[in-house]
Amino acid sequence: MSARAACRSPAGRAMPRKGTSLDREVGAEMVGSFILCFFGPGSVAVAVLTGEHVGLWQVASVWGFAIALAIYAVGAISGCHINPAVTLAMAVYRSRSFPAWKIAPYVLGQMVGGALAALLLLALYGPTCQVFEAENGIVRGEPGSQLSAMWFGEYFPNPAVYGTDPEAFAQVPVATAFAAEAVGTAFLVFFIMALTDSRNKDGPGKLTPLMIGFTVACVIAIVAPLTQAGLNPMRDFAPRLVSYFAGWGEIAVPGPRGVEWWLYIVAPLVGGLVGAGVHQVLRARIDEDS
Repeated sequence: MSARAACRSPAGRAMPRKGTSLDREVGAEMVGSFILCFFGPGSVAVAVLTGEHVGLWQVASVWGFAIALAIYAVGAISGCHINPAVTLAMAVYRSRSFPAWKIAPYVLGQMVGGALAALLLLALYGPTCQVFEAENGIVRGEPGSQLSAMWFGEYFPNPAVYGTDPEAFAQVPVATAFAAEAVGTAFLVFFIMALTDSRNKDGPGKLTPLMIGFTVACVIAIVAPLTQAGLNPMRDFAPRLVSYFAGWGEIAVPGPRGVEWWLYIVAPLVGGLVGAGVHQVLRARIDEDS
């Protein structure tokens, strides 16, 4: 039996050899997710807890550059999905280069990286957060404490913009939040598919990571006041789990409205598939006309 045949599943699909590239790919996803969840939520922590970032665009810019740097750092190893919505879309629409059996290990690596980054941020900014809570009369884990938890998982409406009272909740109902997260992620994955399409002669080449990061920054600038612009199930859920065990409890999971824990997972997954699907349809029509 040849070495190649030995690495085939009974269904004939290629399977990873022990110690081959899958380990490195998952490790790269973990590192890339760590980078994303350190600088991104870290910028939110700085903005909320210290007020040192002025304006939404400053926070959005940190997110954008963090994503670009992560892609430059590990993109050549794993593709730097660092987002289960991207991983799912790649498995559905680019299965030749990214088979479905890689979804689970990729997402596992992403979750571990995101949780480790959140733990580091908690160690760095935990004391500052305690002072912030004391100064603002916030009791961790009680209603309203999403204002001090928002540098982990996301909440809707954005507690720093709308507040945390029933009037704020009424302005951004569950359906609006779901739509905002789905549409924002659809834009993100649509542009990822377009910018990384090998047939796109007008693509930015080596500037592709910067353009993807800029896409995220643009989406954040519009969606973040409504939902904090999660756009990424891992980016929300991994830090959210850390905040659950750090004392926020039910404010973290299931969330003050009882749906946060799943909305920020399901909406991006749906939106990502829609965005990738739109690109696929447009790409097919271009191929038919050429």
